[in-house]
Amino acid sequence: MVNDSDWLDRVFQALADSTRRRLVERLVRGPAAVSELARPFAMSLPAVMQHLQVLQDCGLVRSEKNGRVRTCRLEPAGLRLAQEWLGAQRTDWERRLDSLGDFLTDEPPETDEGPNPGSK
Repeated sequence: MVNDSDWLDRVFQALADSTRRRLVERLVRGPAAVSELARPFAMSLPAVMQHLQVLQDCGLVRSEKNGRVRTCRLEPAGLRLAQEWLGAQRTDWERRLDSLGDFLTDEPPETDEGPNPGSK
């Protein structure tokens, strides 16, 4: 069984490639045949199929064959863990930035020592 961290690594590794990101972007609009997905790329059909296999292996895409046509579709649940992880990171960074903003806008405490030495 693959743990969430390994799966998340595979998702981000798959999305690190611009060709695979473009395939995902196209599949957001709806299912498409592999030949249609391959059309805009200057690469062979087997090369596109290898990219699609990487996306399938990490659960972002699924495909089915009907006769001689293989159709791919986005698997939205495949992005859920990545979205949750990114959301947690965003929440943590927003909390940290809010704390920094509060720190920077706080007035320095008043002291009874008078003016700073060297100031006139």
